[in-house]
Amino acid sequence: MMNRFIAIVLMLMVGNVFAKSSTRVTPLLIKGKQTLYQRVLSIPQARMFPVAKDDGAGKDVIPFTAFYVYGRKNVSKREWLKLGTDRHGTIAGWMPSSRTMEWNQGLTVAFRDPVGGERSLLFRDRESLKNLLNANDKEAYNAIYLEAQAGLSSTESPVVAIQPDAHLDIKDDFYLVPIHKYEDVFVGAEQARMLQVSSVPLEYEGPDMSAPVQTKSKKKSNYSAGLVFAIDSTLSMDKYIDRTREAVGKIFNSLDQAKLLGNVNFGLVSFRDDTNAAPGIGYLSRTYVKLSEGQDSHGFLSRVDKLSATTVSSKDFVEDAYAGVKRAIEDMDWSNHQARYIVLITDAGARGETDPLSSTGMTAEGLRQLAMDNGVSIFVLHLLTPATEANHASADDQYRRLSDIPGIGSLYYGVPTGDVVEFGYVLDALAAQITGQVRSAVDNWPVENEEVDAVPAQEVASKQTTPQLAEFQEKVAKLGYVLRMRYLKTSESGKVPNVFNAWILDRDFNDPERKVLDIRVLLTRDQLSDLHDILRQILNTAEEGLLSPDNFLNELKSLAATISRDPSKLGTTTAVTAGKGNSLADLGFMREYIEDLPYTADAMKLSLQDWQSWSAREQIKFLNSLESKINYYRALHDHTDLWVSLDGGPVDGDSVFPIALDMLP
Repeated sequence: MMNRFIAIVLMLMVGNVFAKSSTRVTPLLIKGKQTLYQRVLSIPQARMFPVAKDDGAGKDVIPFTAFYVYGRKNVSKREWLKLGTDRHGTIAGWMPSSRTMEWNQGLTVAFRDPVGGERSLLFRDRESLKNLLNANDKEAYNAIYLEAQAGLSSTESPVVAIQPDAHLDIKDDFYLVPIHKYEDVFVGAEQARMLQVSSVPLEYEGPDMSAPVQTKSKKKSNYSAGLVFAIDSTLSMDKYIDRTREAVGKIFNSLDQAKLLGNVNFGLVSFRDDTNAAPGIGYLSRTYVKLSEGQDSHGFLSRVDKLSATTVSSKDFVEDAYAGVKRAIEDMDWSNHQARYIVLITDAGARGETDPLSSTGMTAEGLRQLAMDNGVSIFVLHLLTPATEANHASADDQYRRLSDIPGIGSLYYGVPTGDVVEFGYVLDALAAQITGQVRSAVDNWPVENEEVDAVPAQEVASKQTTPQLAEFQEKVAKLGYVLRMRYLKTSESGKVPNVFNAWILDRDFNDPERKVLDIRVLLTRDQLSDLHDILRQILNTAEEGLLSPDNFLNELKSLAATISRDPSKLGTTTAVTAGKGNSLADLGFMREYIEDLPYTADAMKLSLQDWQSWSAREQIKFLNSLESKINYYRALHDHTDLWVSLDGGPVDGDSVFPIALDMLP
């Protein structure tokens, strides 16, 4: 009988279970590589031994723990691996190779939340999945899907498991579903990938995770939300600041009456613009209230009372809104909040990556990814005032991209004419809707019928509800539903049987435009720092090349030759044409840890002939995109709380983060 669920096995740390040595040795290199080391993952029932001998003195190892390979030897016709927890010589012991699987590329699957769509099926072999795709046989697919969903698949079924309906966010609860092979395919007109992965089926001793949430529980949950306002405090914003203060005051009264103070915490960040461009404006961005300070009305309102709009005009009709959002992401402790929101309030467009006055140098997509890495959703209340009419269209595009949530849409609301009454009404409705969702979650109300209808009717008079507000509230309801379902279904426990290999599709078979999972690569902080530094050098050289195009190619070749001669560089390329080719990869800039990954490298595959044929506008657009990713790398590198230490120690250069492939250069 097929196990009904994939195990999303948490990557727990080895800790002090293993004997450690301070011997200064290095792991074995992968064949053909200069700096990438051999790595393996332990499988269930694996044990670590002090010597290469099964003498009964071994210690149990948590499945899917990652190790570096320091040595290999055969004992009585059995291969043993000498394993370490890092690349600096910390030896854990010896393990039979039969209790490990190779995992050199660092690729892993990150499942998307299945709420609102189908769950992923894991197929027994490549041919079973490929045949369904070639035939585009939706009837056959739906039949085996329904069987798997009901737990009725037979031993003859091509499906060996189905994704659980619970969602674990890989950024909050680190797990591994390692990828071993991949193959590009088409599902209808959409390009997709078939992936061979390793997983662990989970046999539950407790409640069935697929069962619907039942009746209201008598015990309250610990569910909480953090809501941070990032508000523009430039000239003419005082009335919106006052109305935001009023909205939060109302919510605190409501929370107090419901005995929910502490379950919704508020924060506030203010932003203006570049102080050099607008002397007297005061500051670029400033935190007025942290989430830990916004647990009650006194703590929040006493600090907000100090905020007022500047009386000095900024340089033009755009502000550095991204600086405010970035501060709201980075300057708050989000760790105790299951629902995490930023509400951006502004009447101006944002200084993007092309603006010389931008302090972040980030695109909307890069900043959104940074928010998603921290589990934060961004709302935008855009005040469409007559004074900024010339900027409305471009700002609308920026903020819709910034606030887009996969599977839900853009959490953007444009307030016509910047009307303060409508702004206040929308803000009241948003805050009431979020707190209503928290109230339901804390009281453990059933959620099976909440997905779209969870609109706080008591706060919303139908005669005032516009089509834009109705659509906005529907998205807020969907987001709240997803977050609550995620919270409710992340605490199940079970026992772990053997690992199995399977094939999976990264798109919905019946709705190919919908991605059901993401491919991520685990990069270490050292590797990300290395990638940042080398791309920064390329960017600087390219910017100089805009002024001296005849010298650009020679300068790049000289830079590549310098890098390839430096053996201390962590990511030295293995390209045999280093310094002699026609693309950045051929010249030697491709780093080993991103070679052979299943993605199209926009920067590294850039042809120098293409570069020389581009107009100055095209070259500048490419450089701005590259600089935005460089700035994202820096911001991610500095977020130490996002990094996972595989040896259980403090965050260091070997700590890892699952980088989305589309954020690579």
